[in-house]
Amino acid sequence: MTENLVARAVVEVRATAEEVWPVLVDPSARWMLGASVASTYVVGEPITFTGEWEGKPFQDHGEIVEVDRPRLLRYTHFSPLSGLPDVPENYHHLTFTLEESDGSTTVALEQDGNASTDEVEHAEGLWRQVLEALAASVAPDADPSEQT
Repeated sequence: MTENLVARAVVEVRATAEEVWPVLVDPSARWMLGASVASTYVVGEPITFTGEWEGKPFQDHGEIVEVDRPRLLRYTHFSPLSGLPDVPENYHHLTFTLEESDGSTTVALEQDGNASTDEVEHAEGLWRQVLEALAASVAPDADPSEQT
């Protein structure tokens, strides 16, 4: 990758960070584009994403880089569906930050390692969907129109 453009998405969840965190790391949750996510969430340990995208089964993978429960989760991510070789320079870093204020939590997601503005735009659209699904999983009665 020649550039390191960052894709960003944010959602406000009507719940505390302590309520959001368990859903973020729940292996049975399907907020990550319908994929199951498996990890021990210990730094240096693997994380896998198993699901189906546009009719194709996939198993993405990465490694846990940083955990500060319930405020920060950072890991690497590689998708074989990208068609790129499975080498470190083709991995993204995903960083989830949770900031609580007045009983709500702002969940921000950043993905680095994007090679073009088109890739950033595509990633931001996907991550908005992911965060909206996370918010709906945490606070299913919240009005989706109030999510940012």
